[in-house]
Amino acid sequence: MLKPNTHYAELKDSYLFYNIAQKTKAYVDAHPRTHLYRMGIGDVSLPLCGAVIRELYGAVDDQAKQESFHGYMPECGDPELRRTIAEYYGRRGISLDPEEVFVSSGASDELGDILDLFDVSNSSLVIEPAYPAYVDANVMTGRKVVHLPSGKENGFLPVPDEGMEADLLYICSPNNPTGAVFSKEQLKEWVDFANRRGAVILFDAAYEAFIEDPELPHSIFEIEGARTCAIEICSLSKTAGFTGTRMGYTVIPKELERAGMKLNDMWVRNRTTRTNGVSYILQKAGAAVFTEEGQKQIHANIQIYKNNAKVLMEALDACGIWYCGGKNAPYIWMKCPEGFGSWEFFDHLLNEVQIVGTPGEGFGACGEGYFRFSTFGDPEDTKTAAERMKQLLMK
Repeated sequence: MLKPNTHYAELKDSYLFYNIAQKTKAYVDAHPRTHLYRMGIGDVSLPLCGAVIRELYGAVDDQAKQESFHGYMPECGDPELRRTIAEYYGRRGISLDPEEVFVSSGASDELGDILDLFDVSNSSLVIEPAYPAYVDANVMTGRKVVHLPSGKENGFLPVPDEGMEADLLYICSPNNPTGAVFSKEQLKEWVDFANRRGAVILFDAAYEAFIEDPELPHSIFEIEGARTCAIEICSLSKTAGFTGTRMGYTVIPKELERAGMKLNDMWVRNRTTRTNGVSYILQKAGAAVFTEEGQKQIHANIQIYKNNAKVLMEALDACGIWYCGGKNAPYIWMKCPEGFGSWEFFDHLLNEVQIVGTPGEGFGACGEGYFRFSTFGDPEDTKTAAERMKQLLMK
């Protein structure tokens, strides 16, 4: 008799986004003509830049002609695109072999698929508050999850404790949901810990393009020793607005080896077995992101989101509310006003000033009492929402 994967029964209900959707729907049903200021979901609002759109159209035209038609692409990515991404790292002084770069359908897919490389007996450490998929992907495979709490006292940027027992270490910087960014010194502590223990860091760099402080690292591979202990997973979703287009890339150094097995070789075998690669059309569009024109255009869009962050931060500053994130990340993580829990504050903002954000409790127990704003919304809506929130909180 077939036995299902019973680990799915161990997953917590996805009450965070379900409850947000239900509460929002109930409010809209009761107030059908009311405009909501949506700053909860981490989805982009600006369209793809011109350089990307031009390549999308060109790639579609290629598929209409016999002489330029493309069928299956190389499973690990178009060689030219892999070289282009390696050169992107090279401009920051990071030397990569193009064969260390794997083109993917997005960071979310890779964060789950990459677990194929590791035995189920390996435990995973997740710094909380955390992107919920880190925990869920491990629960689905029956892997033990070690929760490392963080808080205001360490700026939501904990460093490893020698007594920690974990084999896979999830680090997201800039962080979702807190917007906090690890310094080079802090990441060096994690790299050294991983190398001493023989652990592997899974470094989620989906938001690296939002870092503006020149002293902060964009990549784990800016840290000495990372090539023997880290895998970096990146996305074009927030960098270039590919949330609906889906493309990213993963970096696995050739030096990364465990028990005599090279993880780069293992991932080549995994990809050539499990996927038929990312489509020609999307890879052509993705390549445009790394051109001089594409970089100029995507950073113009990023600046609009960063201006949204500035507007929200100014409102919180005026109210004397503690927060982190915003400057080097597209998320702002604020301390709820005294007397409010995360969900109570959600209800307060929704009912009083029609603002929708995300309760921190949904990102783990130590997120209780905090609240996340996304800065990916419409600029005019963001300005209005910031003013409405400021008036409410200063009463």
